[in-house]
Amino acid sequence: MARVSATTTSDIEKAAGVLRAGGLVALPTETVYGLGANAEDPAAVSRIFKVKGRPPSHPLIVHIGGAEHLDDWVEAVPATARLLAEHFWPGPLTLVLRRGRRVPLEATGGLETVAVRVPDHPVALVLLSAFGGGVAAPSANRFGSVSPTTAEHVRAELGEAVDFVLDGGPCGVGVESTIVDATGEIPSVLRPGGVTREDLEAVLGCPIAVPSTSRVRVPGQHPSHYAPRARVVLVEPEKVVVEAELAQELGQRVGVFLPPSFAGASVKAHAVVAVPGSMASYARGLYGFLRELDQRGCDVIVASLPVEEGLGLAIANRLRRAAGPRPSS
Repeated sequence: MARVSATTTSDIEKAAGVLRAGGLVALPTETVYGLGANAEDPAAVSRIFKVKGRPPSHPLIVHIGGAEHLDDWVEAVPATARLLAEHFWPGPLTLVLRRGRRVPLEATGGLETVAVRVPDHPVALVLLSAFGGGVAAPSANRFGSVSPTTAEHVRAELGEAVDFVLDGGPCGVGVESTIVDATGEIPSVLRPGGVTREDLEAVLGCPIAVPSTSRVRVPGQHPSHYAPRARVVLVEPEKVVVEAELAQELGQRVGVFLPPSFAGASVKAHAVVAVPGSMASYARGLYGFLRELDQRGCDVIVASLPVEEGLGLAIANRLRRAAGPRPSS
């Protein structure tokens, strides 16, 4: 485990105290910043939903300090789940298993399953060790909006609604964890994320399904999610420039996610983001790009989907949700 600075160590002690007192802590993980509460405190967990404006039926992820603690939080661990935990924890993989008695229904959205993971971030792991328990945490943003990948993002969006913000620097992965239903004999991906389907299949030795719908409720399934204030429009890669310039001519302030194939092209738009050729770099920067175009006053963002393999599957999932139907006002 990487070392943390003396200043961070002091902050971690403060954060652990806030959790013990029933407060909310924004904590860094390798994926995004989470809004954390003591997973065994129903009142503290309920406060997460209030601060985010999140429906109480949407389950949270319980973060634990190591795979050795898994049996403390779930009713049973199938062999497949243990295999995945051994290979990918700490890391951006969440396992959905049968809820153990320590987990209140407030944290599971009323379900008898619980989502559990071990984050791969030195500050998060030291906090979990100092706290000595599980931390229930969704992303530290308003429900449905762009997830935060820096402490500054959290402060800008949630402000004083969070009791303590633990700054661990920018998130290294940048998109949320992969959620796998491990309750049965054959696992399936409920949400693509930082661990790729190909990585899972290599460990399991068999194909793994990524169904478009699921009988199990998990985070990130709302039709509109990960969404900036600007409207997101998805088109084919070769049509990005034409669609963006047409919208700009019609008087809209257009932001463009310019595909790598158009690198260096001149685009008549309000703001342009050059999409990295590396999917890891794209995932790491995705939410920051969306926030940047919001901050620059864009009305609409024109983008295309990457090839849906590797991390491209997770990026495409996030862009589709960002472009989903907005709630009627």
